[in-house]
Amino acid sequence: MNQTNLDFLADQIKYTGFGDALTPVLKEQMEKGEKEFTIRHEASFDKSTLSSELYFKKADQSERYFFNSYKAALQKEGAEHAPEQIFYVSKDNTFTMKEAFNLLDGRAVNKDLKNRDGEMYNSWVQLNFTDADTNGNFKMNQYHQNYGYDLEAALSRHSIKELETPKFKEDLLNSLKKGNLQSVTFVVSGAESKMHVAANPHFKTVNVYDANLQRINHRESREQKQNYTKEQDKTQKQDNEEEPAQGARNSNKRKTKTGQSM
Repeated sequence: MNQTNLDFLADQIKYTGFGDALTPVLKEQMEKGEKEFTIRHEASFDKSTLSSELYFKKADQSERYFFNSYKAALQKEGAEHAPEQIFYVSKDNTFTMKEAFNLLDGRAVNKDLKNRDGEMYNSWVQLNFTDADTNGNFKMNQYHQNYGYDLEAALSRHSIKELETPKFKEDLLNSLKKGNLQSVTFVVSGAESKMHVAANPHFKTVNVYDANLQRINHRESREQKQNYTKEQDKTQKQDNEEEPAQGARNSNKRKTKTGQSM
């Protein structure tokens, strides 16, 4: 067995999001010297389980093994069907295990990728569950920079408290770019409530979910902010109207008092 090869593969597995626990199994499989082998892995996310099969193959002209791809299947509580996808492992275009979970859960991931000409580009990627190839792999829809999706602008349409603090805002943006469903604090008419948001590059917005992870219509969420803004404007207008009125009453009082003294 090639120790250097083992160390390289162990690091590759780790940085693809599967951690260190698979190293002993990897070593055992490599010592057998078989042409190909598979290692299984399971990860739990709340009420969902992501089951993965990591594929390894030995080179034709050497004893070195390569981690070529892994197949991930997402089983959600109460769901009859578990969507699955093969994610290919390469130097530049590898999706981590958590990103695979987010993609299979229907969300979009923002990645720096490399095209066939070796040029780097940034894009949002989302699985199209209505379009699969002959191997059953779902097509990956890409929304490049020219598509015009501005995550920060989409978030600003909502009254989210975390956007008021630069550090929290940066953390929120980074989390959403990884495809996470992120908890945030909505402030409506002065009242705070916990919500969840996820990036939606296709419609250039963000999806909003309540505390029970039930989807809230984007229009309803937008109207919440509009109503909040209108309420603020109304209050401000009333304050502005009351000040002149108060001034006028004081003026009348002064006139009445002067008239009495005369």
